[in-house]
Amino acid sequence: MEKLPSVLGLIAGEGKFPFLVLEEARRLGIRTVTLGVERAADPRLEEAQGEDFHWVGLGELSRSVRILREANVGEAIMAGRVRHARAFDILQPDRLMLRVLSRIPARTTQAMLETVADVLAEEGVELIDSTSLLREHLAISGRMAGRPPTQKELESIRFGAKMARGLAELDIGQTVVVKEKAIVAVEAMEGTDRTIRRAKEVATGPFVVVKVARPRQDMRFDVPVVGPGTLDSMSASNATALALEAGRVLLVDRDEFLPLADSKGIAVYGVDLA
Repeated sequence: MEKLPSVLGLIAGEGKFPFLVLEEARRLGIRTVTLGVERAADPRLEEAQGEDFHWVGLGELSRSVRILREANVGEAIMAGRVRHARAFDILQPDRLMLRVLSRIPARTTQAMLETVADVLAEEGVELIDSTSLLREHLAISGRMAGRPPTQKELESIRFGAKMARGLAELDIGQTVVVKEKAIVAVEAMEGTDRTIRRAKEVATGPFVVVKVARPRQDMRFDVPVVGPGTLDSMSASNATALALEAGRVLLVDRDEFLPLADSKGIAVYGVDLA
């Protein structure tokens, strides 16, 4: 693991990802100052941190920088999703956010986050790899849980990985649902779990689900994640195998996720795409 600071900023969006970062930081003795994005971050983060937690609006970049710098934070991790529709729902952007909006090359979440990272660096706060503390929670190559994939599933996995990589390259989504080497559903704004459930409305399973990172995924933000809810959606949709890009997809609640896959008989398999 690379050398980490004694105090770390955490910019928290939706889900359990921020909790994983906070838990691991505490284990390593790193003080964490958390900025919870309003209407996205879980309120329980505030309960967990007290005075080291601050709510910030999406447009409050100047205030965010001030809070971090006053706490001597020079490096920060961004964890948890901020939905695309909310990312541009900024009614009163402050000075730094106006700088971001004036510089983004396209109206996409990815473009905004990259520009936010540039502006934060100019202000003395560097965003680092979101998985810096969580390497053991990333997908690994080969069988991870459940039974081994069947030959038909492996064929669909290979086909789906190629299609998912093309989808991710276009910055549309990172997940596809495949039935016998035919694409049943692709992810857009709705997220992985809803994509899986939508597949059931289109065709009858069994399905294979494939999730990958973008070819040039910036691991500082928007890291692909799966969790127990993904397996629940798969079970409800008769999806029998889950393929994840090794080293690039994060397993949230890994200690619950892997045994749950075993109990549901879902093959979880890591693929190398480098």
